[in-house]
Amino acid sequence: MAWLALDEGYEVSLVEGRVAVRRPAGRQLKAVPKALRDHPEVDRLRRLAEWLDRHEAACVAQVDAWMVSSLPVPTALLARVWRDEAWQAALRDLAVVGDADPDEVGFLRDATDAGELKVVNLDGETVRLSPRTVTLPHPVLLPDLDDVREFAAELDITQRVEQIHRATWTRPEDVKDSATEVREYAGGKFPSRFSLAARATGLGYRVSGGYATSRVRDGGRTVEAAVWIGEPYWEDESETGALSWHDEEGRAVRLGEVGPVAWSEGMRMAAALYAGRKIEEGGNA
Repeated sequence: MAWLALDEGYEVSLVEGRVAVRRPAGRQLKAVPKALRDHPEVDRLRRLAEWLDRHEAACVAQVDAWMVSSLPVPTALLARVWRDEAWQAALRDLAVVGDADPDEVGFLRDATDAGELKVVNLDGETVRLSPRTVTLPHPVLLPDLDDVREFAAELDITQRVEQIHRATWTRPEDVKDSATEVREYAGGKFPSRFSLAARATGLGYRVSGGYATSRVRDGGRTVEAAVWIGEPYWEDESETGALSWHDEEGRAVRLGEVGPVAWSEGMRMAAALYAGRKIEEGGNA
């Protein structure tokens, strides 16, 4: 962004998303001088920086939602938003699959105005694709995920939206299909229900009533994973409870009917909550 002239020869601009000021001689200051903090141009740029932060977060959240739900995204839409740096940062290097060849995985590098995608395939070749839609698959659905991760490491790929290195869980073969709860991550103690709820919201999960929840679209069906975190307004020590899944009518889903993405995302939420528990020390730990 260009530098804008202020009073007494100072100049102001956005540098790496933050308001920066430099002296007439060109030296950039470490902080905005007190005399300029209320200047209209400084305030305007500060508001712009805040909007850009919100926009970047919204782009990441939307792309993450596409990926978690494995929703088909029109190629024309990707081409349209690619010019926006925030969208581009959220989309670049994500593994994509075109509707014409669902077995061909590539890492997205560019989207042209003509609706053409440039991807690096698993042979290391840059190819051009023109599918009508693409899917940003959840990693649990990617065949040979370990090979994809190894290849990504060779390319030094870094993803703004966690995809290929996202922690995944698969449903055990010995799970009781008629059961409706998983207690693997139950019993994690927290100083209070408030601290447990704060951890849930801090991780991006919704807190509703006594549960932390995550809504997932899996195979055309929407389910909600839920972990019990305690009654609202409970002020004493609290702990994580069982993980369960519910359909759109609120009915419990049997474990044998939980899809692979919903299972993985539910376990991921339960594990992330449990990881923040109090760790006992001493002889009784």
